[in-house]
Amino acid sequence: MFGWAGTIIRIDLTNHRIAKQPLDGSIAEKFLGGRGLNSKTLFDEIKSQIDPLSPENIICIAPGLLSATGLGLSSRVHVSTLSAYSGILGDGNAGGSFAYYLKRAGYDQIVISGRANKPSYLLIQDEKITIEDASDLWGKTTWEATDILIKRHGKDISVACIGQAGENLVRLASTIVDKYSSAARGSGAVWGSKNLKAIVVKGTGNIKLAHIKEFLTLTKKDIKFLHKDKVQQEVAAQFGSHFGMKHWFPGHRNSEKRLSADEIPDTLRHEAWKQYEVGRTGCQSCHIRCKNVFEIPSGNRKGEIGEALEYECIYCLGTNCGIYDPVAIMEMENLADAYGIDIIALGNTIGFAKDLYNRGIINQEDTGGLKLDWEDAGSQIELIHKTALREGFGNLIAEGMYSMAKIIDKGAMNYCYHVKGLSRGVYPAGLFALSHAVSSRGADHLRGRSWAAGDNSDEKILQKLKAEKILTKDPVQALGLGERVTAIADSIGRCKGAVNTWTCTVPLVWMSPIWKGLAKLLTAATGIEFDTEMIEKAADRIHAVERAFNIVQGITIIHDRIPQKPEMKDTPAGKKEREKHFEMVKQYYKKHGYDPVTGIPKRNTLKSLDLEYVADTLDLGGPYKTWDGPLLWPVDKYPHGGKRA
Repeated sequence: MFGWAGTIIRIDLTNHRIAKQPLDGSIAEKFLGGRGLNSKTLFDEIKSQIDPLSPENIICIAPGLLSATGLGLSSRVHVSTLSAYSGILGDGNAGGSFAYYLKRAGYDQIVISGRANKPSYLLIQDEKITIEDASDLWGKTTWEATDILIKRHGKDISVACIGQAGENLVRLASTIVDKYSSAARGSGAVWGSKNLKAIVVKGTGNIKLAHIKEFLTLTKKDIKFLHKDKVQQEVAAQFGSHFGMKHWFPGHRNSEKRLSADEIPDTLRHEAWKQYEVGRTGCQSCHIRCKNVFEIPSGNRKGEIGEALEYECIYCLGTNCGIYDPVAIMEMENLADAYGIDIIALGNTIGFAKDLYNRGIINQEDTGGLKLDWEDAGSQIELIHKTALREGFGNLIAEGMYSMAKIIDKGAMNYCYHVKGLSRGVYPAGLFALSHAVSSRGADHLRGRSWAAGDNSDEKILQKLKAEKILTKDPVQALGLGERVTAIADSIGRCKGAVNTWTCTVPLVWMSPIWKGLAKLLTAATGIEFDTEMIEKAADRIHAVERAFNIVQGITIIHDRIPQKPEMKDTPAGKKEREKHFEMVKQYYKKHGYDPVTGIPKRNTLKSLDLEYVADTLDLGGPYKTWDGPLLWPVDKYPHGGKRA
């Protein structure tokens, strides 16, 4: 094969078995790699509504089709599972160098099943693969474990691992790659449930390309353009996603409101974070270097270095929790990375808990004496420790906002602004609310919404997309395009950019909108004659199989909801907004060839995508029990405790 490595690793932890299988060329062509391969595998191999923390669940890890080929910004790895956090599709996309080394080692995907009888880690050194004892790593932070493994196996490796949060089955836990990159959406707890601490990969091979000269010519053009792109050089390379604090309206106090540029204090604006910066860095194969390296200037963690502090941390653990202290926010970022916790889920759940506390729905007796006043950063930092170690009230935070609302009851769900367990806050009926509602992993900002809105890209590119009627004002049409763009990026291993730009996400989009440049790249890499139709079909295929997977987990149209505040829900205006929203949802279904009432992909649609077997599976298996979050355990049955970070 050209472009792909050609091999899948299958790990059965229960029976301590390692097998290699050839990558099916037909499947590779139709699903590309990364997210595409993983989503198909999840649908094919995970049963309906199993316990995500059971040995029956699987973990899929895949680099993109174009990872390790020489294309810039292409070192993204996809980690997919049945989420312990949401109980539906749970996939996260991380940077670092894992995708690069895994592909060079000769593998397109790792599929992990079962449960090891003791803490273990997977060691991949080119063709040699072993399951190693991780007893000495268990209980250590992601930073400590990574440092030990680098000392043990050498510097030219990449490490994906979990911290104490994953070990304690904290449902918010992430897979952390190379200490600072997070593959979120509930995978860390699944690693912990399998006694899997880490995967170490070293790869020294090269990917064979069908037409190497043409491929390198195209990649050089891509790099040259990005070096001149003002958005990349003057925004992403200078500020990264900090740019969003002044431009993206971050939430305040559990989405009580959204902050305008004028309401952002000087200390949290993108320029202000420069005073803590001691360097900049980027993932493997990245020439933009959008990530800051920062040093905490004071407080309990004075002098500690961190990396890749993003807008999402400042927003979710900062303003949305009522915290405006930059030093505290940097401390919380480092704690989340070290413990291995998704900052978005953590911030949303803590912000929700603070809202309940300040409304009197819960009190200090419920929180074990911990105060949850909005601006109390010290208590919030303490709560992060307790969450990772499942101590006290942290044991409830560890369940995530939706499950915590179910456990607390007392009207808590009224303030849980979620879609399928994940939250982006409250938006009026329109593009953003629609994109959150139909996203295949719950309310999400990286499944197409920014690209549908036409944000943050070079103005000439935007004007060209609009002039050719590729980007339109029709929210359903625009979202469909945005979803295709992000699905393809996640499957070829391309970064979506620090500020979610078209030029990062779609290689050569400036040269021949929208897919022609990428088609040339894929053809040169694989030797298969890709065209626009093939690329769009691949994206639609990935979305259809993800929708089908979620249907099997109990998702219906009622879950494609629009979150509303209690004061809005029971008003004529609230009803009108819901009606407007669900009409857009139905239009979205029709556009995709799904049943307009159920949201189930029609057989003819699936057949046109070479997925008729998916229709057979849905017909034979349904109707499915309605989704109500992941299967929960009694809160006293989880592992807990450990050393504080």
